Amino acid sequence: MINTVTYSFENVIAWQKAHDFVLLTYKVTRHFPEDEKFGLTSQFRRAAVSIEANIAEGYKKLSKADKLRFFNIAQGSLEECRDYHVLSRDLGYLYADEFEYLHQSIEEASKFLNSYCKAIVDNVAIKDDKI
Repeated sequence: MINTVTYSFENVIAWQKAHDFVLLTYKVTRHFPEDEKFGLTSQFRRAAVSIEANIAEGYKKLSKADKLRFFNIAQGSLEECRDYHVLSRDLGYLYADEFEYLHQSIEEASKFLNSYCKAIVDNVAIKDDKI
């Protein structure tokens, strides 16, 4: 029997956790005020999507430097989301349970993304052209 398992960015736990965070972000920002549609709501969603998109893009890069550049952009977007998360709470846009769910989700995404970056740095099988 032929092994038909396909590996893609979707198999990366860091991407899966980031994707979960994006879905939760979209869910909780649905009830943000209408006047935030092109402000905080849009910025929060775009930064969240950037996390998973940069993990996906970095996944196919061949060198450590290229991979880590995209993963670092994802880390920056994750920190941007942390700011929007706190700001949303302080503006009264998030219910307490939503704040907690988002907090847990972003912490989990951060932990797995940081671990993934460390694994890339430590992996001697990956071409190391610029590090």
